[in-house]
Amino acid sequence: MSKQHRLSYFAINEVSQGKRGAVSTLLAVVGVSRQAYYKGLNREETAWETRNRQLKERTQYWFDFHHQGIGAGNLLVNLQHDELIDFPVTFKMVRRVMRELGLTCQIRVKKHSRHKENEQHIQDNVLNQNFDVDSPNQVWLSDSTELTYGVNNKYKVRLSGVLDLYGRRLLSYNLSATETSAAEIEVFQRAFEASGDVHPLVHTDRGSAYTSGAFNNFLGRYNVTRSMSRPGTPYDNAPMERWWNEFKLRWMARHPLAKTCEELVRLVEEGIEYFNHHNRSAQRNGLTPDEYWSEAA
Repeated sequence: MSKQHRLSYFAINEVSQGKRGAVSTLLAVVGVSRQAYYKGLNREETAWETRNRQLKERTQYWFDFHHQGIGAGNLLVNLQHDELIDFPVTFKMVRRVMRELGLTCQIRVKKHSRHKENEQHIQDNVLNQNFDVDSPNQVWLSDSTELTYGVNNKYKVRLSGVLDLYGRRLLSYNLSATETSAAEIEVFQRAFEASGDVHPLVHTDRGSAYTSGAFNNFLGRYNVTRSMSRPGTPYDNAPMERWWNEFKLRWMARHPLAKTCEELVRLVEEGIEYFNHHNRSAQRNGLTPDEYWSEAA
């Protein structure tokens, strides 16, 4: 029996309640016999239909949980870790259900216009786009991005972060009025305090904050290896750029604009909590960044 027939039977049953002769009239309109109607109305849901209904319900749940910002791949990961789903789920099944529910994930790539700053301490591109690491604290990436708040995006701040390449876990962050060496020193100070005695390769772009003497003298105390992106080559820091892109499009853009600085701080804190503790990915074997780190430990 098709879904349309089943829905029509339930509709007839609902509409005809308390109305004498209504069932016969409605069945005549749709061209269905009384025997077929009662057989279909009282028919029990098959095992396949039960699983399909559960799959649709949980797919919608996880799509909404992630603020409509994930596609079939990450939905599959979440469904495979869903305690309410006790049957195997495949990518093809998720794509079908998404199509039937009308769920689409559209994430655009924002373009950034940058201008060259006065360079002081320039380093080679030691990382050289080698984004494969096998343990935490091997490679740290850093960058900052602009956020706005207030009526008509009146106020602007810079969000700086340190991202561990292993599992894409954000180790620390800092909000400041502008991108300065002091702001970047602060965010790295927090990362080192949280991580202990580690000596990662630190990769950044060639922004003035990262090429300043103060910033490089600070990092020199931690015996790290320095690496910098080549001029005009944002892909040299691609994982960090992608993290910002997803944070802004999957989190900030899906929440009301913060009216005050306090609201913005709270929104950023909740977003980082979400990406570190709830954002599952197939690239991490279906784990969140924190779970991926725990496995390494």
